[in-house]
Amino acid sequence: MATVQKTESKNGKASGAAAEEVSSEALHDGARDASKVIKEAAEVPRVRDAEKDKAIDLAVSSIEKQFGKGSIMRLGEGVPAPEVKVVSTGSLGLDIALGVGGLPKGRIVEVYGPESSGKTTLALHVVAQAQKRGGVCAFVDAEHALDVGYARKLGVRTDDLLVSQPDYGEQALEIADMLVRSNAVDVVVVDSVAALTPRAEIEGEMGDSHVGLQARLMSQALRKLTGTIAKSNTLVIFINQIRMKIGVMFGSPETTTGGNALKFYASVRLDIRRVGALKDGEKVVGNRTRVRVVKNKMAPPFREVEFDILYGEGISREGDLVDLGAESGIVDKAGAWFSFEGERVGQGRENVKTYLREHPETAARIESLILAKNGINRDFGDAAVGAATAETGKSGKKTSASA
Repeated sequence: MATVQKTESKNGKASGAAAEEVSSEALHDGARDASKVIKEAAEVPRVRDAEKDKAIDLAVSSIEKQFGKGSIMRLGEGVPAPEVKVVSTGSLGLDIALGVGGLPKGRIVEVYGPESSGKTTLALHVVAQAQKRGGVCAFVDAEHALDVGYARKLGVRTDDLLVSQPDYGEQALEIADMLVRSNAVDVVVVDSVAALTPRAEIEGEMGDSHVGLQARLMSQALRKLTGTIAKSNTLVIFINQIRMKIGVMFGSPETTTGGNALKFYASVRLDIRRVGALKDGEKVVGNRTRVRVVKNKMAPPFREVEFDILYGEGISREGDLVDLGAESGIVDKAGAWFSFEGERVGQGRENVKTYLREHPETAARIESLILAKNGINRDFGDAAVGAATAETGKSGKKTSASA
């Protein structure tokens, strides 16, 4: 009996060893086959199917015949992709936070925030910067509240500014569309979306219900505008207001007026807030303002910047230069003293701002160094698209401008 068991044990071990040997050989064979297939695939040149090329060429020629030359093209052929032309916002910190040196032309931009947060001030600064470069600007004043004197203080050449005060929303958007189609206007500002009241609502009774009418109006207008805006290379800025959603238990109850269409069509959305008051002794002389880039199709979004808006002056350029220069190491700070290129420029932030205001060549030098350090090429108002991805890893980083 014991002899039989030993024989069975030996047979079991032999069969197990044989199975392991077969399995090992199968693995080696499989590995050899796989490497052979990979090697053969690498050796075979990737030749495009001639029939497929012929079909593509036929389709392209048919499209060009029906819709005109240039209606379809390969990006690698012909004229290289143009650089993104931008318009400065008037705030150096915000230009850097946008990633391309300003607001992109040929795109829709939405600026929204609470009352008296600086929305119109920011838009007027953009107009002033565009006019400095010889651009033509238009302001569609749907709120009928444009302060011409204040715009002039911000640097806007009001004599050259095209202003329209429409009676109802359809008229305002039709005027904006005609200005864009002219191919002669660089910046169009619509102030504001909330004031674009549909004609049916104006002509109706006070208590009439017009559910979704303004949202449908905005959606239709943006469908018409978006193509012509890109072709005419016009920057269109929509200023918007904030409303509260009812019954929201979690998350922010805030929303913007005019439906959801503008949120989708806008390439850049800026959330602007007043975060503090600036005082000269007991007198309030301005606001500390924070802007968050909520949406950005040109560069990484969610960057934040803070700057000063002074009453009667607008965005403080010198404050931006002091804080951004100190933050980037271009302006040396030792205690309360600030130095630039080995020379002391003042003690205390306000004294340095005064010095830069009195020495514009030094201010221009600091600005150019700050832009170069952040990878922004803004010669003649143009910014390279590549600058937007220079520091992609810094998405979400807060850029601190003047305080």
